[in-house]
Amino acid sequence: MNIIKTAVAAVAGAVISTAALAADLTVGVSWSNFQEERWKTDEAAIKAALDAAGAKYISADAQSSSSKQLSDIESLIAQGADALIILAQDAQAIGPAVQAAADEGVPVVGYDRLIEDPRAFYLTFDNVEVGRMQARAVFEAMPKGRYVMIKGSPTDPNADFLRGGQQEVLQAAIDKGDIEIVGEAYTDGWLPANAQRNMEQILTATDNGVDAVVASNDGTAGGVVAALTAQGMEGIPVSGQDGDHAALNRVAKGHQTVSVWKDARELGKAAGEIAVALAGGTAMADVDGAGSWTSPGGTEMTAKFLAPVPITKDNLSVVVDAGWISKDALCQGVSGGPAPCN
Repeated sequence: MNIIKTAVAAVAGAVISTAALAADLTVGVSWSNFQEERWKTDEAAIKAALDAAGAKYISADAQSSSSKQLSDIESLIAQGADALIILAQDAQAIGPAVQAAADEGVPVVGYDRLIEDPRAFYLTFDNVEVGRMQARAVFEAMPKGRYVMIKGSPTDPNADFLRGGQQEVLQAAIDKGDIEIVGEAYTDGWLPANAQRNMEQILTATDNGVDAVVASNDGTAGGVVAALTAQGMEGIPVSGQDGDHAALNRVAKGHQTVSVWKDARELGKAAGEIAVALAGGTAMADVDGAGSWTSPGGTEMTAKFLAPVPITKDNLSVVVDAGWISKDALCQGVSGGPAPCN
């Protein structure tokens, strides 16, 4: 009996010590481009996880500048960050920041975008699978025709992960001649305006000879749909990802085929919890759900991947039921649409 009491006391003491430790921790978050709609959701989830652990949140917005991000991270370290969550603007340029953190013994969580350094814990959704989901939905809607591939930023490894997954799904139809890729472009900074410009140029070059567009996120999809609408072509299959409210409304309207939903609330929560654990001395390999992963460049990483969900007209109720978007916001301007907008 005394042994049990002692063990219980020891566990209680450990919990109190962990809580006390977390209360002294500061987690710094470096955002690449906070103007994108989804990052506000991520931030709220990170803050909530840190609040629950009693840790402090500090942040900086690089405003799409890789050089500003480096100085931001130096500042976060100087402000006493015990761990960093980094959404990298440029996967190659971020290296010195990881080194600066390592020099100060500050653990790094590479958030949503790969930082190809074994000292950075990689947390993301399965982006190759996201690409597959995008292409599957568009292919189901348009199994034959002229396709355009609107990719993400050339400085973000996710752009090529997504493109690889898309190609896996489409390759057999391309080989058969059922699908012809008539245009392909990276989108600098993932900016919708750049995606719209790229799409406009492809429409001009092909004399509007486009039957489907595989766009790599909801922002680029918005730019694509704007270009298509200007030509009276809204409604042809277009993909996206992130579950942006505007994109889900486009799905309800029939202007976008799929938005692969990556519940940013889950990703942000996981990032906050992992950052606190690493700052508290937990080894990367001991993080719940972590595993070994080899990057395309051959770097052995410690990573955790969350599962995405494709949202189409057939399952729009999923995001409403999950509290991700209100029915009113989803169905704005929609009458006689798919459930729950019918």
